[in-house]
Amino acid sequence: MALLEVSGLSMAYAEKTLYEDAEFTLNLNEHMGIVGQNGAGKSTLIKILTGQELPLSGKITWQKGLKIGYLDQYAEIPEEMQLVDFLHTAYQDLYDKQARMNELYATYGNTFDDKLLERAARMQEELDAADFYELDTQIERVITGLGLEAIGRDRVLAEMSGGQRAKVILAKLLLENDDVIILDEPTNYLDVSHIEWLQDFLQSFEGAAMIISHDFDFLDKVTNAIIDVAFGKINKYRGSFQKAMRQKAERTEQQLRSYEKQQAEIDKAQKFIAKNKARASTSKQARSREKMLARMDKIDPPSENLKASFNFPYVESQSANALTVTDLSVGYVTPVLEPVTFSITTHQKIAFKGFNGAGKSTLIKSILGVIPSLGGEAQFSPSAKINYFDQDLEWDNDQKTPLQEMQDRFPTMEPKALRTRLAAAGINAENAMKPMQQLSGGEQTKVKLAIMEMVPSNFMILDEPTNHLDEQTKQALKQALRKFPGNLIVVSHESSFTAGLVDKELNVAALSYKQED
Repeated sequence: MALLEVSGLSMAYAEKTLYEDAEFTLNLNEHMGIVGQNGAGKSTLIKILTGQELPLSGKITWQKGLKIGYLDQYAEIPEEMQLVDFLHTAYQDLYDKQARMNELYATYGNTFDDKLLERAARMQEELDAADFYELDTQIERVITGLGLEAIGRDRVLAEMSGGQRAKVILAKLLLENDDVIILDEPTNYLDVSHIEWLQDFLQSFEGAAMIISHDFDFLDKVTNAIIDVAFGKINKYRGSFQKAMRQKAERTEQQLRSYEKQQAEIDKAQKFIAKNKARASTSKQARSREKMLARMDKIDPPSENLKASFNFPYVESQSANALTVTDLSVGYVTPVLEPVTFSITTHQKIAFKGFNGAGKSTLIKSILGVIPSLGGEAQFSPSAKINYFDQDLEWDNDQKTPLQEMQDRFPTMEPKALRTRLAAAGINAENAMKPMQQLSGGEQTKVKLAIMEMVPSNFMILDEPTNHLDEQTKQALKQALRKFPGNLIVVSHESSFTAGLVDKELNVAALSYKQED
């Protein structure tokens, strides 16, 4: 049974076509992954389905009466509200019903109107059926599962980082228990243990789901259908992500064979036409083949992705010890970790692992001095040249284009050289001239990485750089980081990204190194 039917969907910006005459359905109990290269139009598709944008053409039909929940990490939320109070708003209708019921009971105490008592009794039954008196237990389960206790139940939303707010918005959406949930990069800002909890939650979720994610391990565990957004088309595949990719590869191979066969036929026909068109005895046959070619439905070759590549310039270090951290206590008001002590020698690459909540980003920012530590110290070598990637996609002015952002930072560089760098990072000429706010999360991440490539360094620190990135770009980034001769600290919830990249893992919670196999 189709909960959603999409037909004749076309969408384009300027000269870029996202999809043309696309169609697909979302069925009952279907958990659908949405995949595609950065900028292919995945987030735009979600905005169209949720009514935030209008397509050029097409029909979007949701089954009537559905409750649809959408994870918008940039949604406006009541800044003055505390975390736990915000989560309670997921059940606002039930709390309102309880308030009305209590009013009826109070009024009955004065009027003894049996009709009021009957209405109140019905409301009580409805609250019981909705497990109203178990809501606190459900809220605590999600708080624990997503690691929100590290943020603090009483923390005011206005005081939270972008990543913390995204986790709280996700928690509220999961509590609402809608018929259909739409999740755009839900694993961003989550640690491994929290991703595993979310996997379990989605596996047992009885409603339908649509999930955009570049974490393919995650998608493989929580989906039973995939739509691939690429090159103006939307193709749907049944089964897990891995099965879908095998089907896609088979389809691409079949398309390539059909294209090559047709091209051979076209070449043969064109040679015949060129040779025989001027001959009286064969000109009729030549004209017939010309008409055949004109009527032929041309098969397009499999398209190639706009591939990103990176190269981070290196400055020689003069010190054997790159970083020494001694009894460093980190947090905003109270410590979020036990005091941390470790050191990194020159050329060593490590990954921060093994602790939850805001600990990773807070530790990095304390080491860098972005936020003051609560005790202890972090000392880089005197020759350290640091290049830092912050996971939050925040810009001083998101109306600037990527090219303007680059020009402001590197005013002595020729615009052509900056465009070349952006193109190499996977930002085409059109997107280089768009306001930053119109770019997808993956495209904004590529801009940040392109900026980093303009800064020679010997110590790179990257906090969740793979959030929003497609698989090809992740591999290009990993290859560039492996080639980088200097030090690296990387935080990533994707173990497949850090595997083979780092020399060691630093388990800060356990205050011990773990040598990778």
